[in-house]
Parts: sequence; C-alpha cells; structure tokens
Amino acid sequence: MDPDSLVRRYLLLGLGFDRLEEGFVDAFTGDPALRQQVENATKPDPGVLARTARELRAELPASGLNAERAHFIDVHLRALECSGRKFAGEEIGFVDEVEAYFDVRISKGNEDAYGDAHRLMGEVLPGPGTLVERVQAHRKADEIPAAKLAECVDAMSSALRDLVRGTFPLPASETVEYEVVGDKPWSGFNYYLGDYRSKVAINSDLPQFMANLPRLIAHESYPGHHTEHCRKEAGLVGAGQLEQTLFLVNTPQCLMAEGLADLALEAIVGHDWGLWAQEIYADLGLAFDGEKAQQLSAASGQLISVRQDAALMLHDEGRSHDDVAGFLERWSLSTPERARQSLRFLSSPLWRAYTSTYVEGYRLLGGWLDQAATPADRTDRFRRLLDEPLVPSSLRSAPGGDTSGDLRRLDTFDPASTLEIPR
Repeated sequence: MDPDSLVRRYLLLGLGFDRLEEGFVDAFTGDPALRQQVENATKPDPGVLARTARELRAELPASGLNAERAHFIDVHLRALECSGRKFAGEEIGFVDEVEAYFDVRISKGNEDAYGDAHRLMGEVLPGPGTLVERVQAHRKADEIPAAKLAECVDAMSSALRDLVRGTFPLPASETVEYEVVGDKPWSGFNYYLGDYRSKVAINSDLPQFMANLPRLIAHESYPGHHTEHCRKEAGLVGAGQLEQTLFLVNTPQCLMAEGLADLALEAIVGHDWGLWAQEIYADLGLAFDGEKAQQLSAASGQLISVRQDAALMLHDEGRSHDDVAGFLERWSLSTPERARQSLRFLSSPLWRAYTSTYVEGYRLLGGWLDQAATPADRTDRFRRLLDEPLVPSSLRSAPGGDTSGDLRRLDTFDPASTLEIPR
C-alpha cells in the first residue's frame, strides 16, 4: 500500500467514529468528500472499526511513510482500536484504556503531598477561618464581574496575541472569535474551523476568575490550541501530511495538545505572568494581586493529580459519586457545586479518561521543556511542540526523556477552571 492510500484509509477510519459518537471527531479540515463519503455510508460496526485499525497497523511498515509519520499514525491507530473495542461493549480496565488512548501509564497520587499543598496555600492565605473558607473568600474576591468578562477576554487575547506573533509567527489571516455559552461540562473549548480560524467558547455557568483567565486564553488561543492548529496547518498539512487534518478525541494528539496548552502561558509570558496580568487588569479598572496569584499557583502545584485520582476512584475502584465528590471537595477545596461539575466531566462516556491528558500532558511536556539548557533552547522546544507531529513516546525516547517522576507547578487552585476540552 502506498503512503497516500494508507493515510486516506486512516482518515476514513477516524471519521467513522463520529458516526458512533458525535464529537469524537473534534476537528477535520481535510477533503470534505471524505466526510461526505462516511456520512453517506451505513453506520459502521465498532468491531469492524477496531479490526480495521489493527489491519492498518500491520500494513504500516510497508507503507513507505517515514519513521516519524508512521509512529504518529501507529499510536493513533492503537487508540482507535481501543475505542472500537469499547464501543463494541468490551470490558477494558481503566488504566489500560488510558494507556491505549494517550500513550501513558497512570497511577494515583500521594495524599501526603496534597496535605503539604494545603499547608503552603494556608501560608499564602493567612487569617481566621478554615482553609476552605479562606480559599472561597479569595475566589469570590477574584471573580470577574459578568459585565467586564468580554472586555477582559478581548484585552487578554490581544496582549497574548501580540506576544505570540513576535515569537511564534502566525499566518496574517488567523483569527479567533470568542462567544459565551452555557450548560457545558468544561470552562472553555476551542473549535478549530480550518483556514487559520478558531471559535472559542467560554462557559458562563462557571464563574471566571482573574487568576485563571490569562491561563484560559493562553490555553485555548495564544500560544495554545489555536496557535498549534495554525502552525501545523501551515507547516505539516502544507507539506502533505494529511493525517494532521484530523483531530480525534481519546488519542495521543489530545495529551500533547493539552500539555502544550497548559504550559502556554508561562511559555510566552514567563513565571511572572501574574504581574504581567495585573497591569492589564489595572487598565480595565480591576484590582488584581498578581504576586499573590503566582504564590498560590506555586503552593497548589502538588494538587495536580487530584482530578486524575478522582477518575481512578470512579472508574478503576468503582467508588460512588458521593465518595468521589467528597474527595474532590476535600483536596481541591472546591464547593459541592464545582465538585459535581467536575464529576459531570469525569462521568461522560466520551470524556471520562480525558482528565489524564491535562495531568500527564503537563508533567511529560513540562519535564521535557525543563531539560532545556537555556531560555532560547526552551523556546525552541516549545516551537517543536507547536510544529512537529510528536507523541508522548517520542518525548520519552528522546535523550533524557524520562520525566515520569516530575511533579511540576500548575495553577490547580481552581480545578474546575482547567476542564478545557481541546481545540
């Protein structure tokens, strides 16, 4: 089989999963005739899709694709085979499911580390009352007034866009349109439309906080999902790698994209992102303590695994929703309403494993970036994440690529705010 034929069959296979579960294809910017062919066909049998994925994997060595492209397609076919088996009703252990989807092996975190994070957060937020009460009071004071949200989004997006264009050039025609929506299980969502255009939806059901908005805009737009899509469309797709026109849920692409996007703010602004944001908010008439936001982010860093632990409790240990909600309330210091919002995401048949993309993606990609010898090298590494068809095992196989032991800093202060599904 020649490379073009195999890639075409891969695209048809991936598009077929959207007939089983709408939303499985997150973005497709390739030949519309392929999508139409799938839509006109009979609804596929998931077992047949799984078998097709296995057959394509077996044909890869003789396809003529170079090693990098073949490896990229191989790990995605492995993920699709697992999805086909799941849709067919086969029982697959949750840890094995996550590994097949995202090319990583997960395990539970350490509650002693969570306790240390709470102690450090208490030092950043001293005063009377319990830590939960102090955290909730701080969150309330940090909430963006609804009337100011659109203005804050536009200002943050414009400032980040200017920085990105100076470091990671974008096509002149690229645009992002923002809209406010409701009744969603996530905080933000990027819909990539192709031709360097994105629509970013922001969930009005969840309060938006000044400390989290810069990370949200960086994650979804500059230099996160939108930037990655634009540069890969201009580079990889422009060079004929048509497999990059398809973005599928529950594949290694997702872990790479979410890890990149969660690292995006510090990649473009630096560790003093809070002080940078403070100046923008001041111009909008809002008082924001950027230094405290940075300190709280650092203090809460060891809470990175709480959401993944909750998923493991729910799907691997068979714990009740009440038990898991209580766990989230305790360690993420969230309200019962926020804990239930997180549970909605963790309980979705399509998204239940997805939390691992944030946790393991941040660890893996962050550890790899931290191996950079100089700031310029770190910037070059982030550019590679934006531009190259890398997957988790690509980073692990690189010299010094084992980052499994890293626990890095993440703004997990408001866990619900990080439920951004990619694109």
